[in-house]
Amino acid sequence: MHKINEYITAPVVRLVGENIEVGIYNLRDAIDKAEALELDLVEISPTANPPVCRIIDYRKFLYELKKKQKEIKSKTAKVVVKEIRLGPNTDDHDFNFKLKHAEKFLEEGAKVKVDVFFRGRSIVYKDQGEIILLKFAQALEEFGKVERLPKLEGKRMIMIVAPKKKK
Repeated sequence: MHKINEYITAPVVRLVGENIEVGIYNLRDAIDKAEALELDLVEISPTANPPVCRIIDYRKFLYELKKKQKEIKSKTAKVVVKEIRLGPNTDDHDFNFKLKHAEKFLEEGAKVKVDVFFRGRSIVYKDQGEIILLKFAQALEEFGKVERLPKLEGKRMIMIVAPKKKK
């Protein structure tokens, strides 16, 4: 991670920090300044020439770093994928029932993976499965956009619908 105090190997360092005259110091002098302030000398940028060091409380520095990383992590959106399964001969009532669920999932911000599963010989109704998926996509047009068009993979035809961004 970061080199501190005696673990810094460069003979000369550029010193920055609060209440410190910014400049290039001999490593021993920089460590002495840090000890006089009862703080740590921390190497911030080891690739610079000379390396940049800062006089700070190392524990507090690590705490702030962890806090920032946690904040960044909490802001990233977690993509949830909900699955809805239909058959090639799904009737209107079931279709509408599953459509309502898909609408709810999209409004919550989740992606919806809709698949038509072909059992046994029903694979001969591939076109019917595609028609159902396209009808499903058309019904969800105001809630989401099709991210992946219907595609046959083995015994199932899959389509993915992503939620529309809210303005």
